[in-house]
Amino acid sequence: MKKILFSILAAAALLTACVDLDLTPRSQGSSENWYSTEQQLQLSLNALYSPGLWNFECNRFFHTDRYSDDWSQRTELYDWLAGSVDDNWSKAKNEWANDYKSIARANTILVSLEKTKDKMSEATVHQYAGEAKFFRAAMYTYLIFLFGDVPFYTESISLEDAYKMGRTDKNVILEQIYRDFDDAAAALPVSYTGAQRVTKGAAYAMKARTALLMNDWKTCAEAAKACMDLGVYSLHPDYRELFLSSCKTSPEYIFVLPCSNELAVHSYGEAATRSFCPRMNGGTSVAQPSWELFFAYTCTDGKNVEDSPLYDPANPFANRDPRLSEITVPFDSEFMDYIYNPRPSATQTLQVSTGKMLKNVDSKVGSKDCSYNGLMLKKFVDEEWPDDRLTDTPQRIMRYGDVLLMYAEAKMELGEIDNSVFKALNSLRARAYKCGVAETGKYPAITETNQTALRRIIRNERRCELAWENRRWSDLIRWRICDPCLNKPIYGLPAIDKVKKNEATGYWIWPKDFRPHMRMDTTIDLSDIEGYPDYLQINVTRLFVPRQYLFPIPQNERVVSPMLTQNPGY
Repeated sequence: MKKILFSILAAAALLTACVDLDLTPRSQGSSENWYSTEQQLQLSLNALYSPGLWNFECNRFFHTDRYSDDWSQRTELYDWLAGSVDDNWSKAKNEWANDYKSIARANTILVSLEKTKDKMSEATVHQYAGEAKFFRAAMYTYLIFLFGDVPFYTESISLEDAYKMGRTDKNVILEQIYRDFDDAAAALPVSYTGAQRVTKGAAYAMKARTALLMNDWKTCAEAAKACMDLGVYSLHPDYRELFLSSCKTSPEYIFVLPCSNELAVHSYGEAATRSFCPRMNGGTSVAQPSWELFFAYTCTDGKNVEDSPLYDPANPFANRDPRLSEITVPFDSEFMDYIYNPRPSATQTLQVSTGKMLKNVDSKVGSKDCSYNGLMLKKFVDEEWPDDRLTDTPQRIMRYGDVLLMYAEAKMELGEIDNSVFKALNSLRARAYKCGVAETGKYPAITETNQTALRRIIRNERRCELAWENRRWSDLIRWRICDPCLNKPIYGLPAIDKVKKNEATGYWIWPKDFRPHMRMDTTIDLSDIEGYPDYLQINVTRLFVPRQYLFPIPQNERVVSPMLTQNPGY
């Protein structure tokens, strides 16, 4: 297994530092000479597993979450959230370049397989073709979701021909994406022995995600069901453990990109891990879950904070969905060897391993640069990070929990609300509450049959279950709710003197009578807190511009390809 993993990771290491190659191979001659043996074709496929090519998912920690209402980062506002995206935006350029680079390589592999199939077994040719089609379909999915109509080709082409291409209707491309995923599912095995490669289940699941992004509910439901019916995936028994660096394999993983500190292929380096570690552990607490995300988690009766009598503003973590305490560190709990206490009275905090009280730099009284909103990221963060500031946590592209949510949403939108929908949703809730799905007295089981009401539940369930997994931003886009969701301030704690004054009342972080409102579109409305000016500071204000529902076609691409028209508004 280690040898197989090494071959994939070695290819990844070679490519990660070089992500801006041309649309197509620079030399058709040398490309043809290379793609001529089984070993060369396998190495070429291995290179497509490089995290550097999966820009949408792996460009950096929590890449797209930074553009969502789940994110709070001091006074930082990323360009997409500032409404400042234009046709020279580097993120659009990188996405375009990496997606087309992968497509060009996949096309070349498919063409080369036809030329070299007599040198390999039929089964190997079939598998390699399935893998190449999987990657091509995945990258075209990102392109049509982010850019709309884009240049489309399924064979190796010259640069001259590429520059003459215009934009193809995304619905035409979508049909090819579906065919590629179907071909991949037919060609790929259900599992491998000792390898982490794309499988039949990954093809079904990624087809479901494509359909979800396109609001194609029928295809989404069918593909998700096909993945579920394989019977090889299940939920990891412990939600917290699933996201730790030590969790390299799991029955919940459907498609992950492996990394290895031992082999010097790291998920992320020092700057990234330090940004999300507590200051007590040498981190910088740069970014954390937003207040909106905090209030999205229901109480243990299944009701929203504004409706539940169980919500206690003096102890806001009490009686809440257990997943809240997994995305952000509960106050007064141990985390990474220290008691996390951001209250202004906590000038010192306990180091559990030594029993010593130390200066508390995770509170405003200890450091002005501590968490700006009092919350601390917990999900993904673990003891591996402060050691050498490196992590090799797998890059999780698809997990079974997401498949269950896609299936439930698609069935709901089709009006096919049945027991299979409730089973999918309740298995996730039961896992969170650490009980069996049949033990409905131990968790707030979902039984809602009204489509409108169930839509709200499912959308919020996606937010809470998949928090900080690069899913929220694309959900906001496909639901077309960026405007009401994002055109609002990002709130944080006020000045230290006000926080001290508030703590004296027994309600230090939020007012006693403050209850955020969940709108019909499931976004959290915090605006009422502005009636309590001593409890807030506006760190920065988001600005969503409707043209940004689509990325701009990069200007440098339009310069060399005059046939490429621009998206509206740019």
